[in-house]
Amino acid sequence: MVAEAIRLADREGADGLTMRRLAGSLGAGAMSLYRYVASKEELLDAMIDLVFEEIELPPREADWQSAMRRRAESARRVLARHPWAIGLMESRTSPGPANLRHREAVTACLRRAGFPVVMATHANWLLDSYVYGFALQEANLPGGTAETLADMAEHVFLPQLPPDEFPYLNESAAALVAAGYDPAEEFDFGLGLVLGALERLRASAE
Repeated sequence: MVAEAIRLADREGADGLTMRRLAGSLGAGAMSLYRYVASKEELLDAMIDLVFEEIELPPREADWQSAMRRRAESARRVLARHPWAIGLMESRTSPGPANLRHREAVTACLRRAGFPVVMATHANWLLDSYVYGFALQEANLPGGTAETLADMAEHVFLPQLPPDEFPYLNESAAALVAAGYDPAEEFDFGLGLVLGALERLRASAE
């Protein structure tokens, strides 16, 4: 049932998920679902827990930056598959076992690396904010590929940027089109800056 709810949300978004629609997708009566979950909120808890299950835990054998990078890259891929979940990842007040395992593993990785408790909390917030924010922005970009975005920049955005009125935007758009710019590459660039800044903080606390 939960897996089917996720498939429905992937197609329709969280707002498109209702108990009635889920029941129809399962070929069951709407009231029969309440034998398994007490409410839609409980269903969302279970769905988010499965999303957390898909995200790779930071590997213990790696250094903290490599571990956090792998975890962040995994989270980005998972949220690309389930964009409806982005705004719900931090909203659950009854986290499931996968959710708690994930948070424990992230906190353990940071603490073992030498981050004091409060600084580890800062690091966790910053990393999550970056990943969720990037995933949200990426989910709302027009077009799904670098080629599509380049075509839109050339034929949709550039005509709206007369160089006499918007010289820097026009220059940037033209240069990025010529360079074959791929906005997906921004994730690694920004993540590297975040991890580097956190490493300096960690080293200063030793």
